[in-house]
Amino acid sequence: MSAVSEAPELSSDPLALERQVCFALAVSNRAVLAVYRPLLEPLGLTHPQYLVMLALWDHHRSNSGGTPPLSVKEIAAALQLDSATLSPMLKRLEALGLLTRTRRAGDERATDVELTNAGIALRERALAIPPAVVERLGVDIAELEELHRVLTRINVAALAANSLTD
Repeated sequence: MSAVSEAPELSSDPLALERQVCFALAVSNRAVLAVYRPLLEPLGLTHPQYLVMLALWDHHRSNSGGTPPLSVKEIAAALQLDSATLSPMLKRLEALGLLTRTRRAGDERATDVELTNAGIALRERALAIPPAVVERLGVDIAELEELHRVLTRINVAALAANSLTD
């Protein structure tokens, strides 16, 4: 059996489980995270921590030299999380020596987050993660790029729909 099997033929019943986008997304999410787990373990990261590090690495690379720190609020916005969910992750990453958190001078309510040298160096080891995930999924890179585009459109539409009900 191949790593990727064809999708089953969809039932004509609109309430059939296999027709539900939410079900396909939930099952895919669990399955893909299970692929990441053993790859991230040697780095000492969970998947949510990996996402935080990705946001920090992106910021560091795009603002090299005199990088202004990101605030907790900015990281939360980038990851579409609330600060209460993000703060414990940042605390654990700080305990691992990968980042520092400091109160912003002039605004004690704001906390700035910066990568440490160890956090910056970890990026080199993390470069092996994306190709390993692609290999383990056994899906063509073009299909994964198309999936990413579709999921991004779905996220934008879902966020817009949710803002109408808020």
